Amino acid sequence: MKLTLDKTLSLVALGVIASLSQVQAAPVYQIQNIKEVLNSDNNATEVDIDGTLENTSNGYGMALNGNNELVGISKGKTLLNDDDINDGIIDPEDGLLPEERITYSVYSSIKANNFGFTAQENDPNTAWTPTFFSVAGTTEPSDTDNVNSIDSFLYGVNANNTVVGARSAIEKKLDYVGELEDQDFWYYRDFETRGFANVNGTEFDIVPPYTTYTYEETEDLPEQDVNVGGFSVLSAVNDNDLATGYVSTDLAEVSKSRVNACVESTAESQETDSPVPLDVCIQTAQYPDNSGFVNIQYQVRAGVWDLSVLDDSGHPTFTQLPLGLEPEEDSTITFTAQGLGVNNNGDVAGRSHVYRDDGDTLYQDAAFWRKNDAGEYEYHHVPMNNDLFSSIAYDINDSGILIGRYTRYINGYTRDKFFTYDTNDESAEIVTPNDFEVSLSELSSTPKDINNAGMVVGNIEVTYDKDKPRPKAGFLYNNNDNEFVNLNNTLTCDSKGYVLNDDNQWERSPVTVIDGDGKELTYDSNFYITEANHIQEDGTIVGTAFVRKPVYQTDDDGNLILGDNGKPYFELNGNGQPITTNKPRMVVLKPVQGLEACTVVDETDTDKPYERKGAASFAWLLALPVLWLRRRSLQVSIKR
Repeated sequence: MKLTLDKTLSLVALGVIASLSQVQAAPVYQIQNIKEVLNSDNNATEVDIDGTLENTSNGYGMALNGNNELVGISKGKTLLNDDDINDGIIDPEDGLLPEERITYSVYSSIKANNFGFTAQENDPNTAWTPTFFSVAGTTEPSDTDNVNSIDSFLYGVNANNTVVGARSAIEKKLDYVGELEDQDFWYYRDFETRGFANVNGTEFDIVPPYTTYTYEETEDLPEQDVNVGGFSVLSAVNDNDLATGYVSTDLAEVSKSRVNACVESTAESQETDSPVPLDVCIQTAQYPDNSGFVNIQYQVRAGVWDLSVLDDSGHPTFTQLPLGLEPEEDSTITFTAQGLGVNNNGDVAGRSHVYRDDGDTLYQDAAFWRKNDAGEYEYHHVPMNNDLFSSIAYDINDSGILIGRYTRYINGYTRDKFFTYDTNDESAEIVTPNDFEVSLSELSSTPKDINNAGMVVGNIEVTYDKDKPRPKAGFLYNNNDNEFVNLNNTLTCDSKGYVLNDDNQWERSPVTVIDGDGKELTYDSNFYITEANHIQEDGTIVGTAFVRKPVYQTDDDGNLILGDNGKPYFELNGNGQPITTNKPRMVVLKPVQGLEACTVVDETDTDKPYERKGAASFAWLLALPVLWLRRRSLQVSIKR
């Protein structure tokens, strides 16, 4: 559904938000990447957040180093020309329109939809301006003459400017032979997800241990090797150039029969008028079906890579981390372990499949890995009772304080709750902060990062709606005194979209835009912190904010409808009025001295920013096995 900003929340919901919004004794924060833009009178009075690459729809701030340099992800390429307009906005649950989603097919050219960027406080032109970061030779999304086929994601950056993340392979083509008219090629790629590291300008691909499946000889076909691509991700890096992530170590048992079927069916098709190449059949299995299931699944294990030490093949040295259990030799179960955070001592936080104390039930639980006296990594389970369904650890600081979340029933509903755990205390138990209340609330919360001062950032729900998606806000938690605050309540007025008027009073900054009819729309600016993903030692935070934007009309193919002036037409509601929505933007927050948190109450602005389910950028990092293809509408069948 589309979100309109002329809707209002109920009085009950507004009362709940107000009760959660009491400003506490936390640092006052100011958004650093606000920019002024020209209005219709060419006066620089309108404000916006400079938080995504040119020609993209959404921007997410992912990580920040001690030099005030960050990495982020832009999502949704928008090509405003007659031939290829708005080609690449994916997921309606990411706050995007369903008619704008991208479609992948072995019959269609593959076009990238995700792009990495960097930004820095000491940018020679403008502080914190997103700058395209090329991976595997890709070109920036504003270059409409060169359309990339490689999706790229940046997840971590350290003080040495080492960048880690993941990418897809480049598009390949095979000549099409078959019954379809006007079909020249098949389109595929060698792998869907592969980690990478950029160290001092040198890029390393993180090739997983398993990339090739061996088809065993049958009466009709010989033994042969089949490239299935494999799977790897680098999710974080410490200041010593030690990275963590996860890799494929084998093909899941259920997927082996799917690859066997590809080998056999493609062999049979060679005797027909429509032969299907094996690589195309494998690519079809790599794309999700209509229910979102991917037929190529892997055994996945956590690992660490020393990016400063290369092995004999010239790749970073790899150490596979132990699983939380020992699989039986004839087991057909798919087990997964992931490394998601690493501190400067080399300790790794993440999750792994494990059997808890009863030894019979399989769980996916938070874990950490630490070297023993012999210098070998050992697995450590974060203790969970059986009332908790699953858990995950996101980060661990140099003092050994680990952060994560678990899932459990609260008041009859499944909720995620943020926890901390002291890995240096053998008798420690997980600790669940009481967030905004004096006892355990039913608000789902997810931590993302912890610094060495014990400051934690993440996101938390802010209303108690039972059966519909809840809006979320970025939070700041002090592990030393248990103070928990909504980051939006620590912002200065200018960081919420207010400007001082001629009477020296704060008011919403008006934004004026013109559509394809030359019609003007003026609406009030609104900035809202929806997630905080990383916090540095000085308290600087990087995350994602919602920024109010107009909604534009599209045709049946999802292309923007442009007027004679080259501008798109506004989407209208039932009363013929233009609609606005909220778009994600990378945001940088810095603690400031001598300023006060905003206490202005804007009674006319009762509609609070709404985060559609799935908008959190970390979902890409955790989804298995394909990071950026989940829930797309795909055309992947061999016959059409």
